Amino acid sequence: MRVAAYPGTFDPPTIAHLAVAEAAWRACGVDRVELVLSLDPIGKAGATPIEVRVAALEAVVAEHEWLTVAVSEHRLISDVAVGYDLVVMGADKWAQVLDPQYHPSEAEWRASLTRLPRVAVARRGDLPIEGDVLVLDVDLGDVSSTAVRQGREDWRAS
Repeated sequence: MRVAAYPGTFDPPTIAHLAVAEAAWRACGVDRVELVLSLDPIGKAGATPIEVRVAALEAVVAEHEWLTVAVSEHRLISDVAVGYDLVVMGADKWAQVLDPQYHPSEAEWRASLTRLPRVAVARRGDLPIEGDVLVLDVDLGDVSSTAVRQGREDWRAS
């Protein structure tokens, strides 16, 4: 079985998260996409408690046999993605992965990039997508969890 990791905060899950997961499932030859929550996500202080986010995701995935939820103690995408056949993310997250500032040294940053499995990236507006990645045919870059938290209910995944 081929499995993709789609790491994120999913606070809350949106129609864009679901569309990106489905695009990866359809385009990348994986049997399952796992929405992976980090116990301590980078740059997301004050996130909704993990138990609430897990429950919200479990409600979303209940209607999709190819979609599951997992929790990871890892923070870096390269560590979260160990053991998966594919890692999925938006162009904004991919830009962060390519930014060495999240690592103690350039050598550790480069090593983390070599640990990545195949990468699939969803467009996010006009953000550039660099590197040897599969670009997913989906762009809901205007959709955001922040907007949903602020009342944009039509963007909430259900």
